[in-house]
This record gives sequence, C-alpha cells and structure tokens, in this order.
Amino acid sequence: MATCAGIKRDGGRCTATVEPPQEYCFWHDPESADKRRRAASKGGKGKASKELPKIKALLEDLTDRVLSGELETGPASVANQLINTRLRALEAQRKQTELEDVLMRIEALEREREHRRQRGVNRW
Repeated sequence: MATCAGIKRDGGRCTATVEPPQEYCFWHDPESADKRRRAASKGGKGKASKELPKIKALLEDLTDRVLSGELETGPASVANQLINTRLRALEAQRKQTELEDVLMRIEALEREREHRRQRGVNRW
C-alpha cells in the first residue's frame, strides 16, 4: 500500500493511499491539475462575491431615488424585479458550482474505496 507523495497545505504529508505505480492522489496529481483548475474556475463563488456589493449598491441607490421622489415607483419596481432575477441567477450558479465540487469529491472517494477494495481493505 503506497501513500500519496503530495504535501498538504499545512506542510504535512498527504495520507491518501494510491495504487502503484501512481505516486499521487487526485488532489496532488500534476496530471489532474487541469481538471481541478477547470472545476475551480467554474466556481461562481468568486463572481458572486464580486456581484453582491454591486447589487447592494444598486438597491441602495434605487431605494434612495424612490424615497427622494426622483424615481417613480413603477420603474423602480421593474428595476427591483430585474435585480431579484439577477440574484436568483447567481444563486443557481453557486449551487451548480457547489454540486460539481461535491461530485468531484465523491468520485475521488469512490476511486479510493475501489482501490482499497481491490487490496482487500474493507474499512476506511
């Protein structure tokens, strides 16, 4: 039973087992870097965190303009509906990214489980 040659973020050695001739687990394998990078780049997390302050500013401006009488409630209501649509789209994107991340992690765990099963190890 071989152990991953990768180093964790805390500087410690990775404890995942790998099937020889592999040296690295999925999370440390240089050949998996593109796959990990693609999954991370889909992460609407970064986009959402940039979008939310803009949306909050829009809402604050919209509220101020309605309360001051500068903007009528009809157009303000439509603008608010569009902002809500934008928020729902961001939330859907966040959920999709989260789901993809969980699926990747499950696949890695299933591969690890299969490797252990093949070696006759029935426990995690």
